[in-house]
Amino acid sequence: MKVTKAELFKLIKKKLMKAGLQETSAERVSDVLVFADHRGIHSHGAVRVEYYAERIAKGGITVHPEYQFEKTGPSSGIYFGDNGPGHEVAYYAMEEAIAMAEKNGVAIVGMKNISHSGALGYFVEMAAKKDMLAISMCQSDPMVVPFGGTEPYFGTNPIAFSCPTNDERLITFDMATTVQAWGKVLDARSKNKDIPNTWAVDASGQPTTNSRDVHALLPIAGPKGYGLMMMVDILSGSLLGVPHGIHVSSMYQDLTKGRDLGQLHIVINPSFFTDPKAFKQQISTMLDELKQQPAAKGYDEIFYPGERGKLRAQNYDKEGIEITDEIYAYLVSDDIHYDRYHGKNRFAE
Repeated sequence: MKVTKAELFKLIKKKLMKAGLQETSAERVSDVLVFADHRGIHSHGAVRVEYYAERIAKGGITVHPEYQFEKTGPSSGIYFGDNGPGHEVAYYAMEEAIAMAEKNGVAIVGMKNISHSGALGYFVEMAAKKDMLAISMCQSDPMVVPFGGTEPYFGTNPIAFSCPTNDERLITFDMATTVQAWGKVLDARSKNKDIPNTWAVDASGQPTTNSRDVHALLPIAGPKGYGLMMMVDILSGSLLGVPHGIHVSSMYQDLTKGRDLGQLHIVINPSFFTDPKAFKQQISTMLDELKQQPAAKGYDEIFYPGERGKLRAQNYDKEGIEITDEIYAYLVSDDIHYDRYHGKNRFAE
């Protein structure tokens, strides 16, 4: 099923409002979800709506949150999310970080007690569009085996980065510290597809291709990914005084309660370190040089981070965004949710 960007936004917003979100909150969440689908990141797009709607309807996301921002220094602050929609909290926190970085050169803003915030690339691009660099990271519930282990301890703990250029291009990457994000497995399940045997292990600790047999995910590059996911957990969890590692709340176990997650934005204003015009020109030159590099056998060309998402977005603008028939049927239905997630394990089983 293909839908326009505007239609998808309208359908998601309507469903989230029916579940209980205020209009402004529903718009913030919908914008991030559509951003993901529009870039081809379907694991963080409309596939998540029913889960959010069930959690909202059952009280696990605060629909009238009382947000507070506490500035803890010239370039630091904490945004208290009151377990409101994580997408909205992360948006407002990035606005605060950008404002501080404009004035003081750098900013670090932590978010406490928020719900799932979706694709982090959305938030770092907010800063890049203001000619700044940004990093964002957040913790998630345990579903990844530590290097050499057999049981999950950390979450997929994603990290994103975005950087401006001297033209309309943005360098953006948004990655889990696992070989693949759980959302990718979720997307494969929704399409009844197998997964590569490098993504996850089954209950016996053996690699699996069956998306429904996944017991735990694997860290990217073994010990390197393990170290990165620990770093993300420390910076977006322990540093902010919220639960860490195996103690991070489950996404599905109890949808009546808030998740109390942590997230961290870091924003850098290049004008405090170098000539900003020269900086952006150098980044543009870098991308031009990369595009001129010879491609290896089996590859048509070299892409810079974020380029393929931009190309997919251009294609979707012409042909419509692809979502599954099942998701579309849910979005156009009168139902809020189908009680699919409450009480499930880390893999919604």
